[in-house]
Amino acid sequence: MSKPEKPDSNDVVNPGDKIDPEAETVEAKSKQVAVDVPDITGDQIKVPTYFVVEEPNGEQKALHHVQDAEEISDVIRQARTDEEGNRTWR
Repeated sequence: MSKPEKPDSNDVVNPGDKIDPEAETVEAKSKQVAVDVPDITGDQIKVPTYFVVEEPNGEQKALHHVQDAEEISDVIRQARTDEEGNRTWR
């Protein structure tokens, strides 16, 4: 009797959650889509695999929608709008 194979540690249920080792640049990561399906109303729902955010120093950073969810939440909490509806950051 043989032992069952260990599952791949990078294996995921949702193919969009996989991290593409070939996508190294922020631009390449920004093009990956985790979900692209119609919802119950027929509207097409697209969820990016990575959310691109701008750091205080102006550098762009790609955050994975699952792996970096806490950091994405922190970025959202930092966003504020002024009286004219313009987004400001604190």
